Amino acid sequence: MTSRTRNRRGEGGLLRDEIILAAERLLEREGSEEAITLRSVAREAGIAAPSIYGHFADRDAILDAVLDRAFERLRRHIVAATDRLTDPVESLLAGCQAYVDFAMTEPARYKVLFARIRSGPAASLDEPLWVARLAAFQTLVDGIATCVKAGRSASTDPFGDATQLWTAMHGAVTLRQFVPTFRWPALEQTVDELVRRIARVT
Repeated sequence: MTSRTRNRRGEGGLLRDEIILAAERLLEREGSEEAITLRSVAREAGIAAPSIYGHFADRDAILDAVLDRAFERLRRHIVAATDRLTDPVESLLAGCQAYVDFAMTEPARYKVLFARIRSGPAASLDEPLWVARLAAFQTLVDGIATCVKAGRSASTDPFGDATQLWTAMHGAVTLRQFVPTFRWPALEQTVDELVRRIARVT
């Protein structure tokens, strides 16, 4: 266990952040959520395992916190790639490229987002938590809708087309990660073609 300075009274939020950061480091280093256990997180954070229970009920609660941060990281990555662009098609393409770039450069985080092993009943996507988590997807819906409004897309269902486009991009990056030696076309070219076909942009 690494040594750490005890937080002062009232600094419990700092310890919570340290626990999440420790879990993120484990995820990045090991490349799998299986590496995240209460003991491994405590060891990485330099604390006693029982200290975790003041902030997280169990391992799943820690993973949920990591998940929330990863979704927000993805959203910010997309926004950073598009916020200065004025052409709606260029912005949509840039946002989709940012999505696949995140998936390819941060595979462990991406896997936690969309390939996490979950137990129990499925959560309602109407809950505020999932509305926030799907903010990155909403940028895709909004991007297609903006293209439609500008007369640059023939889509009649931005949400449905965004769902299909998301599915296609997920498949494109996941297959590349699982079968990296296959003779794939350039990912940028693939994304461009998917956007133009599925979102029907010109």
